[in-house]
Amino acid sequence: MTGLSGVYLGLPMWANPEWCGSLYPPYGSQQGLLADYARVFSAVEGNTTFYSGAPKPETVAGWARLAPPDFRFCFKLPASLTHELRLEGIEAAFDAFVESLAPLHDRLGPLMVQLPRDFGYAELPRLEALLARWPVGLPCGVEVRHPEFFHKGMAEVALNRLLITHGANRILLDVRPLFSTSSVGSPALAHAQREKPKCPLHVLSTGDQPLVRFIGHLDEVINRHYFQPWIPQLRLWIKQGKTPFLFVHTADNRQAPQLARKLYQALADDSDLPALAAFPGECQVSLF
Repeated sequence: MTGLSGVYLGLPMWANPEWCGSLYPPYGSQQGLLADYARVFSAVEGNTTFYSGAPKPETVAGWARLAPPDFRFCFKLPASLTHELRLEGIEAAFDAFVESLAPLHDRLGPLMVQLPRDFGYAELPRLEALLARWPVGLPCGVEVRHPEFFHKGMAEVALNRLLITHGANRILLDVRPLFSTSSVGSPALAHAQREKPKCPLHVLSTGDQPLVRFIGHLDEVINRHYFQPWIPQLRLWIKQGKTPFLFVHTADNRQAPQLARKLYQALADDSDLPALAAFPGECQVSLF
């Protein structure tokens, strides 16, 4: 059984002090956050590697001890490889990065290749070279942001064909909730709208592990509206034998755990999936 009976659910990180008192106990240990997180969620985006590069061996060993066997880490390739070098001449650095994660080999979900907003059709041969040397058995997800990959023209056809050929998953970034209203009067919304690209959503699974990044609004009604069409799509992928990953963000991520719980509950009610475990922080608070 994978994830929550077919779907992996997670957040953009596990170490967020603002979740203490809800997802986590109010005075919990920092060392115990991953274990508490993994009691509820079955996957996590590894955004820290995007900014900091390969983690230290002792850090990875610690994650391996704390994460259960059915948990999945979906780390991002470092920005030094994707944004600074733009996938050119990165062979040794890429191999070293993958090797640094070796202790987690059986708990690695799709490693994510997030490409710059101006990485377009002309640079696809670099992505093709990377996918050609991608380790067998290691899932891959690719997130493009250049406008020409969303116009259903030659560039998008070439990208999708490349991903399908190598069994790589096109990451589906759903920013529709985030950009559905003006950010006037909401610094958190304004910041998120500056940070995230306003890309169209093209729902296409190019691999066996479709990965959805749902960037929620601060308004719960808006989030429910935009998530509703994902329910039959996720159900269809599961029925087809695919293993979808759903990562839930909010504008400032303060309410990301609560939003993920609500969205998953809507999916579970429709698809007969098991209930999500209670948040450890809420369990402890209820004792007093």
